Amino acid sequence: MRKRPRIGITMRLEMETRRFYLGRDYSEAVEACGGVPVHMGLIPKKDYVADALAGLDGILLPGSNTDTDPAYYGEEPHPKLGTVIPEKDETDRLVLDEAERLNFPLFGICFGMQALNVARGGSLIQDIDSLVDGNIRHDQGKPYDRPSHGVKIDETSTLASLEAVRNANGPVRVNSSHHQAVNRVGENLRAVAWASDGVIECIEDTRPDRFVLGVQWHPEITFSNDRLSREIFELFLTRCRERMVVN
Repeated sequence: MRKRPRIGITMRLEMETRRFYLGRDYSEAVEACGGVPVHMGLIPKKDYVADALAGLDGILLPGSNTDTDPAYYGEEPHPKLGTVIPEKDETDRLVLDEAERLNFPLFGICFGMQALNVARGGSLIQDIDSLVDGNIRHDQGKPYDRPSHGVKIDETSTLASLEAVRNANGPVRVNSSHHQAVNRVGENLRAVAWASDGVIECIEDTRPDRFVLGVQWHPEITFSNDRLSREIFELFLTRCRERMVVN
């Protein structure tokens, strides 16, 4: 009998070499919290995704250096739209559909949160600098583990239950590396955290029987030295472990 939950993590695609790859921080954070990371290649086939998820207990949608195709939410591409990789978009959407069907715990980070929102019928701000008046800087640059701005968290949210948030004096501070953001929030989701310029920093599922969480920052990078980052991963792995026991 398995003792550790298996967590599927979708990968990236390097266009020049056609290699799948993934930054090590995601897997190391999952393993440190008692999970087994399972890397999923970007193969947009429904039967492949169904068989891959059949042996898993949760899904982590990681960040990406690409953007979601705005056609998915009915918009033309903005001049500042980044690279779009169809295999990434299509595979992530199949994974999200199957995870929803199986009621998997799901954790989306940065691009992963945006992909989740779009898959639920939401939309994105295609470029914060161009489209958000009075915006703060959301693409902080190196070092990426430096907290760069504050985040106000809804007191009724899942995040607010974490000790790091309860003990914080004012907004928590997070790192930031993105140029897009959630705009219209998707079905069965709600915004529960915001930067000072109004940019949505966290979304969660509104249904009490689901654990679906998305954050716009990168807790996998600050996992080893930030209490909030570690508590978020620990909560996600706890939910995955609970599902493994039930099933």
